[in-house]
Amino acid sequence: MNEEVLSLSLATVGHSDHVERKLKRRRIDDSHSLTNSVEEWEEKIFRLLEERQRMLNIEQRGKNVQEGSGLHLIHLLLVAATLIKENNVSSAADNVMELYRYVSVTGDSGKRVAAYFADGLVARLLTQKSAFYNMVMSKPIPAEEFMAFTHMYRVSPFYQFAHFTANQAILEAFEGEEENNNWALHVIDFDISHGFQWPSLMQSLSEMATASNRLVSLRITGLAKSLEELIDTENRLISFSKGFQNIAFEFHGLLRGSKLVNLERREKETIAVNMVFHLSSLSDILKISETMTAVHSLNPSIVVLVEREGSQNSCGILPNYVDSLHYYAAMFDSLDDCLPLESAERLNIEKNHLGREIKDLIASEEEVKCSRFEILETWKGRMISHGFSGIELSSKATIQAKLLLKMGCHYHPHFEGNSGGGGFRIYERDYGRGISLGWQDRFLITASAWRCI
Repeated sequence: MNEEVLSLSLATVGHSDHVERKLKRRRIDDSHSLTNSVEEWEEKIFRLLEERQRMLNIEQRGKNVQEGSGLHLIHLLLVAATLIKENNVSSAADNVMELYRYVSVTGDSGKRVAAYFADGLVARLLTQKSAFYNMVMSKPIPAEEFMAFTHMYRVSPFYQFAHFTANQAILEAFEGEEENNNWALHVIDFDISHGFQWPSLMQSLSEMATASNRLVSLRITGLAKSLEELIDTENRLISFSKGFQNIAFEFHGLLRGSKLVNLERREKETIAVNMVFHLSSLSDILKISETMTAVHSLNPSIVVLVEREGSQNSCGILPNYVDSLHYYAAMFDSLDDCLPLESAERLNIEKNHLGREIKDLIASEEEVKCSRFEILETWKGRMISHGFSGIELSSKATIQAKLLLKMGCHYHPHFEGNSGGGGFRIYERDYGRGISLGWQDRFLITASAWRCI
C-alpha cells in the first residue's frame, strides 16, 4: 500500500514538474512576445515622431510635402480616428504617420488644419503617461497665448462680432430700464477672456452719460481660469476706465467654477449675464443645466448667449469629431481672407490659439458627453426648458455687424446675404432672435438674447 502511495506521489510530482516546466516555457515565450511587441511599438512611435519633426522643421517646410487633395486628408483623418476608437493603435499610428507626409503648418488651409488634428491624434495614441506626450502637447506660455488671442481679435471679425453684438443687446436692456435702475449696470461675465469685450461697452456708456449729463455705475463680475488672468484683466480694465470721468467702475474677479450664491445684489441695478463660448466649454449636459439654473436664480434683465455653431448634418461613427473638423477647416480658411499665407501672425494664431483648441479637443481621453458645436435650435430648446424666453435683437445689431465687416478687410459685397461664394457674411436667424457670423455657407458663431419668464 505504501509503495502504491509512493509511486502515486512520484507520478504526481513528475506530472507537476512537467506542467510547471511547460508553464515556465509559455511564460518565457509570452515575455519575449511582449518584449518584442513593446519594442516594435516604441520603434513605431519613434518613427512617427521623427516624421512629425520633419514636418515641423523650418528648413523643410513646404519641401518634400506630398501632394494630396482635401478629400484624401479628410479620409486619412477619419480612418485614423476610427482606428483609435476601435483601439487598433498600431494601424492608427501607421495612418497618422502617412498623414504627416501630406500636411504642413505653412501650407494651404486644409494642410494646416490637418496638421493640428494629426497632433491631437498622436497625443491620443501616446496618452498622458508617455514621456513624449508633452512634446506634442506643449502649451504656450501665458504671454504667447495672450498675443495669439490679441492677433486673432485684431485681424478677424470672429471675436469682435461676438463681443459687439453682445454689448449692443446689453446696452439696449440697460436703456430700457434707465428710469428705474439708477443708471447702474452689473455685468456678470462667465468667461472674462482678458477683458477685451468691455472697453467698447465703457465707450458706449460714456457717450450715453455725456448726452444725459449723468454718472453711470458699471460693475463687472468676471470669471477666469487663473488668478493671473484675473489680476491682469482687472488692471487693464481699471486703467481703461480712468479715461471716462462719467463712469464709476468696479471689478470683482472669481475663478471659474466658483458659486455665485454670495453675489452682492444692489437695489434697482440692471443685471446682465454674459455667456460667450462658456456653456459649450462645460464637459456635460448636467453642468450646462446647473449653470442655466444658477443664472435663472439671479433673475437678470438679460442673458446674452454666444456659441459656436454646429452642423445639423453631423452623422456617422464620430459625429463630434467630423463636425469639429469641418468647423476648424472653415476657421483656417477664413484666416486666409485676413492674413497672407506667409504671415507670422497667422502662424501664431493657429499654433497658440486655434491649433491649441484642436489638440486639446482631440487628445482628451475623457468621455465628453456634449458637443462643443451645437445648432441654434439646440441652444434655443435648452434655454426655453430652463425658463428663458428669446428677445428679438434690434436692427442696430445687424447694421453694426455688417459695418464691422466693411471696416475690415473681410467684406465681399458680391457675396453678402445668402448668395453663394466666399467671404464672411451676416445672417439674421430665428425671426430676428438670433444673428450669425458665417464663412461662405457655414455658420461660425451665433448670438442670441434671453430674459427670464
